Amino acid sequence: MSLFRFARFRAPLLAIAALLTWVCVGVPSQAAEVQPLEIVTRSGVQMFSVEIAKTEKERETGLMYRKELADGRGMLFDFSPEQQVSMWMKNTFLSLDMIFIGSDGRILRIAENTEPQSLRIISSGGPAKGVLEVIAGTAKKYGIAPGDQIVHPLFGKR
Repeated sequence: MSLFRFARFRAPLLAIAALLTWVCVGVPSQAAEVQPLEIVTRSGVQMFSVEIAKTEKERETGLMYRKELADGRGMLFDFSPEQQVSMWMKNTFLSLDMIFIGSDGRILRIAENTEPQSLRIISSGGPAKGVLEVIAGTAKKYGIAPGDQIVHPLFGKR
């Protein structure tokens, strides 16, 4: 095939390659495991179903590229051992509440209504073993506050 004849197919081939790249990179993936999690608040116990992000790749990807997250769902990031944690919202299209949790399962801090796609660093404000990400407004809706208890095996509970 001559170079001239190949040039006719170049644009469509590049378009297909771009689409395949978007599909492979831009489609949200789910963490490997989903588990129940409870939050004990002053007003009662709230139940969640959470994806577990325990590998470096799962933690790096988190909830990026997701277009929706149902009420009662979330992602629990395992940062064992307890450490200072910093998060951001790069490539995250949803506003989230980030709940920073100490090794004893107590909520340290809540960053509410985070800004989608922001590069601003959101800090745990102290050593955290886990971070729970839920749809924005969840903390306010259920009265979740610092000092409340997370019940999940990551924190030696249940």
